[in-house]
Amino acid sequence: MSMNEHLLDDPEGLQARILELLGQKCGYESLFNADSCDRVRSSSVMLLLGLQPAENDADPEICLILNKRSKDVLQGGDLCCPGGTIHSRLDSTLARTLSLPGLPLSRWPYWPFLQKKCRQEARLLSTLLATALRESWEEMRLNPLGVRFLGPLPSQCLIVFRRVIHPMVAWIPRQKRFTLNWEVAKIVSIPLRSLLNPANYALYLLDVPPRLGWRLPGQDHQFPCFLYSSRENREMLWGVTFRIVMSLVEMVFNFNPPDVADLPVVHGVLEECYVQGRRGNAAHRVGC
Repeated sequence: MSMNEHLLDDPEGLQARILELLGQKCGYESLFNADSCDRVRSSSVMLLLGLQPAENDADPEICLILNKRSKDVLQGGDLCCPGGTIHSRLDSTLARTLSLPGLPLSRWPYWPFLQKKCRQEARLLSTLLATALRESWEEMRLNPLGVRFLGPLPSQCLIVFRRVIHPMVAWIPRQKRFTLNWEVAKIVSIPLRSLLNPANYALYLLDVPPRLGWRLPGQDHQFPCFLYSSRENREMLWGVTFRIVMSLVEMVFNFNPPDVADLPVVHGVLEECYVQGRRGNAAHRVGC
């Protein structure tokens, strides 16, 4: 049994543990550790947890709630956290409202300290959270008033698109239904329990055509991934979203995926539509 696996049956205990772990950093490492991502665009995403039925007739359990990107956007078909690029003026304005009574930052216990002792970090955190909540509303109608903010995870670099991603962890206590926009094909709820099963991991071997080689320089196009099989589909979690999710799983449960040398191989091909999207240019639809 992994450390703290009992928290899978204790939603309140899990939230308290995540709050404690992320609050220990209180913004320092979590927001400013992207040295390898200098001079690239910044995005912010919501890593959402909540009680959801992973199958239609299953009892609710603690799940990771992800979007599956539609084929009309970049990285079509990937599982991802809802979120997007910072809109400086709009998100700065929205950020000033998040500490009002009843809104997510006002309910985060570490916010008063951060505001008082670390003003630069507080401004950045509020802007990043505003971005993630605004984008999540646009993509899936996530109710920002119903979100319990648990803290920021360390930032991650997105290799293919040269971007730094700032994950904001949150619990959804009540919302069960979501309305998706054109960017999202569907919601995928993955039981947190399944992420602690070593048998669910594989090695994603990506074939990169020469014309797209500049997107992924080098010869090593192998990536650890997580496979989730339901009665209807098999979903694969890889790339930056995999790294974000595993950073939380490792932190809370002291769990690491098996060594890549021991993993089964899943094959894939980097298609032009993956890095271009399909909207607006029929030439990019070849191979999608």
